[in-house]
Amino acid sequence: MWSAPTRRSSKSIWGADMLNVEAIDLFYGAAQALRGVSVTAAAGRVTCVLGRNGVGKSSLLRAVVGHQSIRAGKIQWGGEDISRLAPHLRARKGIAYVPQGREIFPLLTVRENLQTGFAAAPSGERYTPDEVFDLFPVLASMMGRRGGDLSGGQQQQLAIGRALVARPKLLVLDEPTEGIQPSIIKDIGRAIQYLRNKGGMAILLVEQYFDFARELADDFIVLERGQVVMSGDRASMVEKDVRQRISV
Repeated sequence: MWSAPTRRSSKSIWGADMLNVEAIDLFYGAAQALRGVSVTAAAGRVTCVLGRNGVGKSSLLRAVVGHQSIRAGKIQWGGEDISRLAPHLRARKGIAYVPQGREIFPLLTVRENLQTGFAAAPSGERYTPDEVFDLFPVLASMMGRRGGDLSGGQQQQLAIGRALVARPKLLVLDEPTEGIQPSIIKDIGRAIQYLRNKGGMAILLVEQYFDFARELADDFIVLERGQVVMSGDRASMVEKDVRQRISV
């Protein structure tokens, strides 16, 4: 029977670093998905990527985590060029990815799904940190249940928890509110705010739900046809202009 983990330390588990994506081009065959896209994500801040469907938002995240190669430009993490680095090596440098659709393992239990995050965790820290259960208490009561038996919202919480097990310095989230009930959207929003406010983690977030993004964003970019058409910090965001760019 599972019981809550013993607290290891009051010390924060998160480190600090910065992402700098410089003028990247990305292609799928002959089709160009990204054109000279630049974005930064700094520790203690949430950077939101906005835009309509099919404008390259997920492609940008896939490039950052190494799931899709870039043809031009540069991706730097903590001052190091990681443009050609394999995804698992980026993960070991503190980059964690929560993909669109969650991609949890349906036949593994919640406990086992969380344990898959151990591979990228620093040596000596291959246990699930208490903060995962503080942020998503429902997971603590479902450790023996299979991932496929969870609701969509619970699976999303599990996917984020699995990413946090690796002690990321950069958390990359692709539409975490997609198909999620409003109560869990609020829980996810509070979790992102908590992680941001700790100050040691950079968060890069793709989001279609404008109100959710506006509430969280410290910085933002808007993509159209694979290009950045608007960017700035929260204070410079003009809601009417952004909504016009992202509305269907």
